[in-house]
Amino acid sequence: MSKSLTVICVKAEATMEPCESVEREVDKVLQKFLTYGQHCEQSLEELLRYVGQLRAELASAALQGTPLSATLSLVMSQCCRKIKDTVQKLASDHKDIHSSVSRVGKAIDRNFDSEVCGVVSDAVWDSREKQQQTLQMAIVEHLYQQGMLSVAEELCQESTLNVDLDFKQPFLELNRILEALHKHDLGPALEWAISHRQRLLELNSSLEFKLHRLYFIHLLAGGPDKQLEALSYARHFQPFARLHQREIQVMMGSLVYLRLGLEKSPYCHLLDTSHWAEICETFTRDACSLLGLSVESPLSVSFASGCVALPVLMNIKAVIEQRQCTGVWSHKDELPIEIELGMKCWYHSVFACPILRQQTSDSNPPIKLICGHVISRDALNKLINGGKLKCPYCPMEQNPADGKRIIF
Repeated sequence: MSKSLTVICVKAEATMEPCESVEREVDKVLQKFLTYGQHCEQSLEELLRYVGQLRAELASAALQGTPLSATLSLVMSQCCRKIKDTVQKLASDHKDIHSSVSRVGKAIDRNFDSEVCGVVSDAVWDSREKQQQTLQMAIVEHLYQQGMLSVAEELCQESTLNVDLDFKQPFLELNRILEALHKHDLGPALEWAISHRQRLLELNSSLEFKLHRLYFIHLLAGGPDKQLEALSYARHFQPFARLHQREIQVMMGSLVYLRLGLEKSPYCHLLDTSHWAEICETFTRDACSLLGLSVESPLSVSFASGCVALPVLMNIKAVIEQRQCTGVWSHKDELPIEIELGMKCWYHSVFACPILRQQTSDSNPPIKLICGHVISRDALNKLINGGKLKCPYCPMEQNPADGKRIIF
């Protein structure tokens, strides 16, 4: 295991300890709620049976016209006392649950820093209004992407956030199609894939073929009665014959076993229900790529990254305060140290200048020299001597103006 990965694992483990501590307190509360609910239900049922029996005895005495006996009077007194004792016991147990709930809050205060935003200077952030609007928009986008459309609409109304219909439309369409796929309805997804065929081909997507294949398998599952319909539908595979010849051959071969039952044939894997989960994932990935959307919402990615980065930033904050060097972190677009988030969070290429050992930026972009080597603009300016530039690698002498900016 590499050193950086080891550090990440240690940090992740340290981050999970407070979470586990709070989770233990929550589990205790949930267990008490469960026990209290069962005890409460049992106690009330016993009281109802007891009161019902007493009521029946009193009704019988009234019908007979006999006066209330001393025994029944004693039983009524005992019943009232039992009801009072049961209610007091339930109330006492309920108060104990309140104290357990409060311990969860104390565990949160004890294990987590209440001033998480204090890890950075206020100068790093935009205005409070801008922060709030950005957060609200991230939450709304996450809700739309998760299919919680009514919740997203309610949040927009309560926060007075104005979201254009053009922004909502892709999410509404995706969720409509995914909802149909979850119901094993391939119609909307096939219609969408056919209408976007050319763009999907440009992405090297096999979504349309997989949808046709799944529909063909759906027909096969109908047994011999669907054989002619399945053969007729097989013409949809013609545009994909070159790229998916092997899969098409397998599906055609399965027709031989249709009368005997595919579930008992060598082609039983075609009926695996996992194909539906796979098609949902493929559609989500390819549709998001085509529409310029991320598969995971920015909010979920930011939250996952923050769980890794926050403990490190809090440690840096403590060091900065201890050494009284608060000015070390004043830039809005970069952190004071590099935090490894893993390959999953790599979304674009980066270039570090091999001369200055600094990552390039918009103000200091990478420059390609005529010899083919790439350095940063700051490095290029530092290497100019007498209006000429000598490549630090070749070394070919050249005009600095001949360097071309590279955009990754």
